[in-house]
Amino acid sequence: MAENERSPGTGLLEARLRDIEDRLEIYNLIASHPPSADTGADDYTRAVFTEDGVFDRGESLDYTLGNEAIAAITQRPEHQEAIHGGLAHFAGLPHVELDGDSAFVTSYLQLIHPDHQGDERELPNHGVSTGYRIHRVLANRWELARTPGGWKIKSRKLRPLDGSQPARDILARALARHRPGG
Repeated sequence: MAENERSPGTGLLEARLRDIEDRLEIYNLIASHPPSADTGADDYTRAVFTEDGVFDRGESLDYTLGNEAIAAITQRPEHQEAIHGGLAHFAGLPHVELDGDSAFVTSYLQLIHPDHQGDERELPNHGVSTGYRIHRVLANRWELARTPGGWKIKSRKLRPLDGSQPARDILARALARHRPGG
């Protein structure tokens, strides 16, 4: 069928398909963060951030600029110690907003590790464990860019959910378009 003979709905269908494909790629990108952080996959981290990517971990932790520096975080002795101690990044389903070649993602993240000081407890059919401890719960705001190599992270900002305004502001941005005038 010639370009000018396409049915009127074809363009809409292509746009909807692209939207679905973009969302699936973005979901996979965001879902890859926990396994990459928990294995110290610096090569993966380097590849998914833009060269000038930003990682803003808040006032109490360092601010990192550039995919090389961001990837290097996973190789720090402190991070490796946390990995070997059972570190688990546990993410919630992200909220994705597409805007052409940009995307904005809001998500939750829990940092969990074995509770070596806890009492042993048995769970039927699952063995004995001292359990796990949630170290922190965070709000994340990811800004992504479509590149020739797929979606990449331009910036990631996270703040602890401790009742403070910065974390609430991150979460509120996911709902901005649903507000009157948004």
